[in-house]
Amino acid sequence: MDFGYFTLSDNHYENNLRSANQFVADITNEALYADKLGMHSAWIGEHHFNSLGVLSCPDLVLSYIAAQTKRIRLAPAVTVTPLHHPIRVAEQWATLDLLSNGRVDFACGRGYDRREYEPFHVSFDDNQGIFEESLEVIRQLWAADDRMSHHGKHFSFDDVRITPKPVQKPIPTYVGSFSKPSIELAARLDCGLIVAPFAAAISFGGLKQVSDLYKETCAKRGTKPHRMMCSYFIHFADDKAQEDAARARQIRYYRECVIPALPGDPKTAPPSYRYFVDMVAKLAKVQPQDLTENAVLFGSAARIADTLKKVEAAGVDEVILYFNVGLKPHNQVKDEMARFMEEVAPAFGGAHKVAAE
Repeated sequence: MDFGYFTLSDNHYENNLRSANQFVADITNEALYADKLGMHSAWIGEHHFNSLGVLSCPDLVLSYIAAQTKRIRLAPAVTVTPLHHPIRVAEQWATLDLLSNGRVDFACGRGYDRREYEPFHVSFDDNQGIFEESLEVIRQLWAADDRMSHHGKHFSFDDVRITPKPVQKPIPTYVGSFSKPSIELAARLDCGLIVAPFAAAISFGGLKQVSDLYKETCAKRGTKPHRMMCSYFIHFADDKAQEDAARARQIRYYRECVIPALPGDPKTAPPSYRYFVDMVAKLAKVQPQDLTENAVLFGSAARIADTLKKVEAAGVDEVILYFNVGLKPHNQVKDEMARFMEEVAPAFGGAHKVAAE
């Protein structure tokens, strides 16, 4: 199992003295440090207008990282494709794939925050259809040898060929999934899957159930299952006081960043987001002692490794780790990243072990 660095650039906190500019600089430094430590990948989320996170251009940050590294995989987590024209998305990530010599992993989703849609004048209520058509167009543009035309419900163009073309054929593509329709889309379009364990537990019962459903859906569609990935919040803690502080940090993240961003009102949530209503209700009630390994890694290296062994057994190929959650200080984030690679990662096979040999 491989391990990567992951962030959503959460910075929407009360009485927060950390500027968005400082946090983006910290994230860039952490991603470069991930490469130095031997992590397999760096996954950086897209958020706009400080609605939850503050990093709006993961493609530019990853391009900067690509110029200073030769090994680490580079990925958005995720590109909110309905906010952009698919031709432009295809061009941007094909260019980064070229500049990085084929190191892009492309992950896409439709997001969950109406506030990010409205200034772009994109329909939040219809974003499932926009997302599906956009992803199909992006992959067709990458694969096309000649010029192509497309006439769909949301996008229409004639005689287009993107340049440059990606180095990878195809660029590994993942659908960010919180729901069954996303799993079905990944299977239909021959994509991998990336899930959040807490959402998998709420929606399906756990990661094993998601893995089984993905494989079953691929079989029905006549496609081959690709890699399945998941994200995990992580906090090292060597005593009860440290764990209590970490649990409080995680609860603060849910209450001040996540809940305000999710479509949790049944009166306004579009039909394709109704599953979020229950999720928000559960997150609003969760207490520090309620946090489990279905959502967060807590404790010693041995305890974290034990949980990740279960994740590996569920069929997950890579775990991307969210270290810098909840205003965790930058130096502490880097210390925990180093500790993970020194004390936890060696218990698993993967690219990190091959690189070390």
